[in-house]
Amino acid sequence: MMASKISPDPFCLLLLSSLIITCPLLGSSTVSQDDRKSYIVYMGDRPKSELSASSLHLNMLQEVTGSNFSSKSLLHSFKRTFNGFVVKLSEGEVEKLAAMSSVVSVFPNRKKKLHTTRSWDFMGFPQEVQRTTVESNIIVGVLDSGIWPESESFNDAGFGPPPIKWKGSCQVSSNFSCNNKIIGAKYYRSDGIFYQSDVKSPRDSNGHGTHTASTAAGGSVSMASLYGLAMGTARGGVPSARIAVYKVCWSDGCWDADILAAFDDAIADGVDIISISIGFPEPRDYFNDSIAIGAFHAIKYGILTSNSGGNEGPGLATISNISPWSLSVAASTIDRKFLTKVLLGNNKTYEGVSINTFDLQNVMYPLIYGGDAPNITGNFNSSYSRFCFLNSLDPALVKGKIVLCDALGSGREPFFAGAAGVVMQDEGAKDVAKSFPLPFSYLGTREGGNILSYMNSTSNATATIYKSNEENDTSAPRVVSFSSRGPNVFTPDVLKPDIAAPGVDILAAWSPLSPVSEVEGDDRMVPYNIISGTSMACPHATGVAAYVKSYHPTWSPAAIKSALMTTASPMSAGLDNDAEFAYGAGHINPVRAINPGLVYDAGPIDYIKFLCGQGYNRSALRMITGDNSICSDTINGTVWDLNYPSFSLSISHSEVISRVFNRVVTNVGSATSIYKSGVTAPPGLKIQVKPAILSFSSLGQNLSFSLTMEGTVDSSIVSASLAWDDGVHHVRSPIIVHVALKRKP
Repeated sequence: MMASKISPDPFCLLLLSSLIITCPLLGSSTVSQDDRKSYIVYMGDRPKSELSASSLHLNMLQEVTGSNFSSKSLLHSFKRTFNGFVVKLSEGEVEKLAAMSSVVSVFPNRKKKLHTTRSWDFMGFPQEVQRTTVESNIIVGVLDSGIWPESESFNDAGFGPPPIKWKGSCQVSSNFSCNNKIIGAKYYRSDGIFYQSDVKSPRDSNGHGTHTASTAAGGSVSMASLYGLAMGTARGGVPSARIAVYKVCWSDGCWDADILAAFDDAIADGVDIISISIGFPEPRDYFNDSIAIGAFHAIKYGILTSNSGGNEGPGLATISNISPWSLSVAASTIDRKFLTKVLLGNNKTYEGVSINTFDLQNVMYPLIYGGDAPNITGNFNSSYSRFCFLNSLDPALVKGKIVLCDALGSGREPFFAGAAGVVMQDEGAKDVAKSFPLPFSYLGTREGGNILSYMNSTSNATATIYKSNEENDTSAPRVVSFSSRGPNVFTPDVLKPDIAAPGVDILAAWSPLSPVSEVEGDDRMVPYNIISGTSMACPHATGVAAYVKSYHPTWSPAAIKSALMTTASPMSAGLDNDAEFAYGAGHINPVRAINPGLVYDAGPIDYIKFLCGQGYNRSALRMITGDNSICSDTINGTVWDLNYPSFSLSISHSEVISRVFNRVVTNVGSATSIYKSGVTAPPGLKIQVKPAILSFSSLGQNLSFSLTMEGTVDSSIVSASLAWDDGVHHVRSPIIVHVALKRKP
C-alpha cells in the first residue's frame, strides 16, 4: 500500500508502516536550536538506494534544515531491517520532513519503560510514583473468596513485623499460614456446610479473592502474564501495604451472615480500608443490606469501604451498592483489548473478541452449526442446540469440530461435548473479552451470518481459531457495557456510582486451584489470570484510597472519598450515553487525589441527619447508632444538604426546577487561598453558587456555600458541573438532573 503524507503532529504515533493516519497539522514557526526536540523519522522498509542509509538521511536533513544543517543533529540511523533515523528537529522542520514522499511518519522520541499490566500506568500511576515511608503501616482488609498466600504477589521479603495497631489474627492450618505481607486471615461459614470444592481455611480455591487482593495491594512481580498475554509487571496500587483477608465467599456464594461477621472483625482488627467486590443482583434498602450496614459501622471507626457497583448493566437503576457512606465503583476499559481471529476454509478471516490462549497450530477443523447437531436422545431440537445450551448438543456430531453457536455462552456445552473450538455470534456488546475452556471467538451477527453462508455453500466447511492478539483501544477509558448504572433507586438524589476505575481485562494473581476459564475440566492452572468486572474496578479504587490514606492518615472516609471524586478525570457522555449514571464523578486519578485542595467532609452525624430526612424509624436509628440520637429539628436533614461531592436532582417530566443544595468544603491545600467557582450548565438550566468566591486563611478551615438550580430541562438526563479553582487545585463536582424512573414494586 502506498503511504500517504502524514501530518506532522509530534503527538501522533504510527505503530505500523502500513497504516495511513491523518493527524492535525502543526503551524510552522521559527524555533532556536535549543528548542529542538528528538523525533523518530520512520521511512518503512530497508532503503533500496545504493546510497548508504546515513548519507541518505543526512541529505534529507540538509534539504529540510538548509543553513541550520548540522550533522550532529542526526542521532542514529536505522538501517538493518527497516529505514529511519533519530534526529533533533524544530516543529517547522518536522512539518517539512513529514511532507517528503519517502517519509511514512514523524513522531516524538517518547520515553518508554518496561511493560506493566497496564491498568495502573493507564491511570497515570507509574511504578516510580512518589510514595510515603509509612505505606507499610496501611492495612487493606479484603472481604472475598480468600487468598493464595504462596503467590509471588504476596511475598513478604523486606517487610518488617505488622503495624502495632494491628489487632487481628491468622487462622493457621495445615494448608495455610500468613506472613508479614498477609498479616491476617480468617474464614467464615455460619451454617458450617462445606462442599467438595471448598477449602476449609482462608485459602482461595476460586481465584477471585487472590485477584482483587493483588490488584489493591500486591507487590511488584515482573514478567507476569497469561500464557504470554498481557506480559508485564503485575502490581497493586499500594505494593508496600499489608493485607488482611476475610474469606466470606464459597462455592455456593457469599452469605450475609458471613459478610457481617467479617466486617465486624475487620473493623475491630484495625484495617484502614475495606475492599469488598461483592453485591446483590438488585439493590436493597440500606439497612437490609449487609454491606451497607457493615460500611456504616466502619465509618464510625474511620474506615472507608470501597465496593463494586455490580455487573448488571447496561440498564439504568441496576447499581446495587448504593449507600452514601461507601465508595461505589464502576468498571471502565483500559487501552488494551484482546481480539481472536477465525480463518475459514475459503480464506476469509473474521476477528472476534475473547482471551484465547489455545494454539491450534493452523490446523483446519470441520465446521458444524449448533442447530444441525441437536441431542435428540436428550429431547433437544435445533431451536435449543443452535444456542449451544447445556446438554443440547450431540457429542457424536460435534466431537473434533468447531461449532457455530447463535448466542454467547460459557462454552461449557461444546467443551463437554468434545468440540475442537467454538465460534459464537450474537448482537451483544463486544467491549470485554473472556476466557473459555476451549479455542473460542465471539463475533457479531454479520460475521456469523457470513460463516453460516459459507457452511451452506460447501459440504466440507473448515475453520481454525488463532491465539488472541493484544491491540490498542483508543477509545479508553469508557464504561463497559456490563457495569451497573445509576440512578440510586432508594435515594435518587444521591448520585451512584461515585467513580469509575479499570475493570476490563485486568491481569492479577490467581489461585492455581481454579482453572483459567473457571470451568471444571479446563486443565489450565495459572499463577496470573485476566478477568473483568466491577470486582476488578473496586480494588483499583481501594488501592488509590489506601494511597491517599498513607499521605493523610487522619482524614475521614468521606474526605478520602471526596479527594478521589473531585480530582477524577471527566469522562465523555458521547462515549457513555448514561453519563454520570455510568461513571459518576469520572475516571479515577491517583496522583491528583493526594492533593485535592478542598474536600467535602462528613461524619456519622451527617449520615444520621440524612437518614432522619429519609424518614427512617427513630428507634431503629437509635439501635443503628448505639446512642440516644433522635430525629428532631436539629438532627434532621434533607438529602440535598448531605455534604456529598456530587449533586443529583430527580424531577418529574416538565417540572420547573427550583432547588437549593447546601455544602461545606474544608481547606486541605494551601493555608491562604482563594477559590473561584466555575459552573457549566446546559441551556434552560440556571445554576448559581453563593458565595462565588471562597477565601481561606488557614488549613482545616470550613466554608459554606449554596448551589441553586432553576429552570427546565428537555432530556431525561442532563449533565452540568461545579469546579472550585485557586490556580493550583481544580475541585470538580458533577451535577446531574434526571427524570425520576418508576420504581419497581
